[in-house]
Amino acid sequence: MNYPGQASFRQADLIRLKEHLLNLISRELESRPIVATDRRAAIQEIMQQAYDSLRLSLPTTVRDQLFHDIMDDLMGFGPLQPLLDDPEISEVMVNGCKSVYIERNGKIQKTNITFDNDQAVIRVIEKIILPLGRRIDQESPTVDARLPDGSRVNAVIPPVAIDGPSITIRKFQKDKLTIDQLIKLGSITRPMADFIRACVISRLNIIISGGTGSGKTTLLNILSGFIPTDERIVTIEDAAELKLQQEHVVRMETKPPNAEGKHQITTRDLVRNSLRMRPDRIIVGEVRGGEALDMLQAMNTGHDGSLTTLHANTARDAISRLETMCMMSGMELPVKVLREQIASAIDLIIQQSRLKDGSRKVTSITEVAGMEGDTVVMTEVFRFEQTGITQDGKVLGDLKPTGIRPLFGPRLEAAGFKLGPEMFGANLSDMLGGGRRR
Repeated sequence: MNYPGQASFRQADLIRLKEHLLNLISRELESRPIVATDRRAAIQEIMQQAYDSLRLSLPTTVRDQLFHDIMDDLMGFGPLQPLLDDPEISEVMVNGCKSVYIERNGKIQKTNITFDNDQAVIRVIEKIILPLGRRIDQESPTVDARLPDGSRVNAVIPPVAIDGPSITIRKFQKDKLTIDQLIKLGSITRPMADFIRACVISRLNIIISGGTGSGKTTLLNILSGFIPTDERIVTIEDAAELKLQQEHVVRMETKPPNAEGKHQITTRDLVRNSLRMRPDRIIVGEVRGGEALDMLQAMNTGHDGSLTTLHANTARDAISRLETMCMMSGMELPVKVLREQIASAIDLIIQQSRLKDGSRKVTSITEVAGMEGDTVVMTEVFRFEQTGITQDGKVLGDLKPTGIRPLFGPRLEAAGFKLGPEMFGANLSDMLGGGRRR
């Protein structure tokens, strides 16, 4: 690899040079102990020495970029590091070594970032999972993990990933959004926010429903902030993302099976265990399976004020999803019994949506009002009504009350909240008896 005096270098040569320097530096780092705080300076010194020993004469810009890439590989996560450092990027998606996408401000776009080869992608995956005691190989080609900053990672390698190793990173937002920021962004209105806050403090059982990337966890974080500080909260998550401000919080996280396929701890295990921990509130990051039935039973046996999220496109779909997940528990209950469990346990479903323009909004707040025959009765209290789309693709619409007061109003009043009829869109004629009152 001797090319002094050349004006340009083939990409393949630079890749081999990078691999060679990485191997030299890695061996040197393994041979001598280095304090973590001095690691960057030590790598810089070793890298310069290794480069000088090769007697190369790369253009300054090429050399600097090479050094930068090597530093990102050893100190960070290779080509992905600049994306992870960018606060405006919320998601990073690697579809093989030559195709990297990001989500910025709700919009997905392709980047010009590439990896040298598939092995470089796998190196990043291994760097993420090795400190966590996880593994990924042909026998176990998928893995879920978490970066040190809390970002969620899913990785898939061949033979499952046909076009090369895939990485999906949902970045952890360091600055927790507040309800006032959501109002400013137009994701929710002040009356809706006041109503939800009253429901949380009044210990209603609430489900946040929505599609992937719609902002369910962000909203769950905000709702959890309304829980009084004198209550004991138990949180259960696949990957810890919630950032609760209260002091009295017990955080639990699921555990995947070990290399032998044993000792897995599931969400269902943790929900059952949480009932023995004297919780005032149980927060499940997301229900996906049989734990839904355990959660409903907890809600029906005195654990009021529980919060969770699930994947569904409407509030009615959320009820159907709950039914399906309860059936996954192995308990063969009649559908009507399941629906009765759901109707008696769940008080409110908040539908979170990501619109076509990338914006995220609370598009519906629906009361679960009980049963009529075999059907769960639902009443929409607030909804988003789309009025059009601008030429640049921005969705226009209004968040407004439906004019219907929820049946659980007395529970809110018992907790000290007197929400006037105007919050629910009642006009003067309604208040005088001309409209529907509940």
